Amino acid sequence: MLAVVTDSTCDLAPDAARQLGLHLVPLRVLMNGRTLLDWQEVDPDAVYDHQRAGGQVSTEPAPQAAFEQVYRELLATHDAILSLHISGHLSATVTHARQAAQALGAEGRIHILDSGFASIPLAEAVLAAREALDRGGDLAAAKQAVAAVQAEQLAEFTVPTLEYLRRGGRLSRAQEFIGNMLGVRPVLRFDAGRLKPVRRVRGAQATGDILAQLEAHFGREPVAVTIGHAGRDPARIAELRGAVQASRLNVVRGRLQLLGPVIGAHVGPGTYGLMARPVLA
Repeated sequence: MLAVVTDSTCDLAPDAARQLGLHLVPLRVLMNGRTLLDWQEVDPDAVYDHQRAGGQVSTEPAPQAAFEQVYRELLATHDAILSLHISGHLSATVTHARQAAQALGAEGRIHILDSGFASIPLAEAVLAAREALDRGGDLAAAKQAVAAVQAEQLAEFTVPTLEYLRRGGRLSRAQEFIGNMLGVRPVLRFDAGRLKPVRRVRGAQATGDILAQLEAHFGREPVAVTIGHAGRDPARIAELRGAVQASRLNVVRGRLQLLGPVIGAHVGPGTYGLMARPVLA
């Protein structure tokens, strides 16, 4: 029997992950002088409210000890573990996972993968691995499912303000000022494990621009589409759903998920992303 472990930056809520047979190791959120477990002890909207009020939020990777505890418990009831995590270029979490496996002397039973992603693409990779196992597949099938998501997905994100990217050192105050004055927003995409700006668009045109990229990439191929949104904003989420439904994408499966506290700490409230990957109709 194979267990699937991931970390909280997949942005699957703990209850949902548990129901899907996934085991989450939380990263940490530092806010108001407290260290809180991502998703478990802090809600995404609490982070966004704090940011809107001018408060500072920082994060820490999941520690080695947390992985040791989870791995030890699972090894007592499972033959092996597939552990899939946030890109090593974005967090030391996957390094701590490897150190935990080594400390337990269980490298042969714990298979650790750096997804190269965070948030909705990481969730899609984890869900694909779990689905492969639920269909009766083995470790090789689960790894193959992850590799397929890594190769075939296309996810793009945009932010309503450049402030939080600047706070995180991803652009200068001058760049933020010029971008906001012009109403220009970056469109971001994962590239070799890093989230990089690929182009800039007018804020009001961002959704249409991202959908145009997905349409050009996938054509009429059947796809699964995920909408990720930072914050519970029913009107905005409905608007994004409507845009996807009105697009030329051949959507056969859809999913919505909130961006979690750790991810939100770095991108800010109102950030959203659209991800598509091919699936069998």
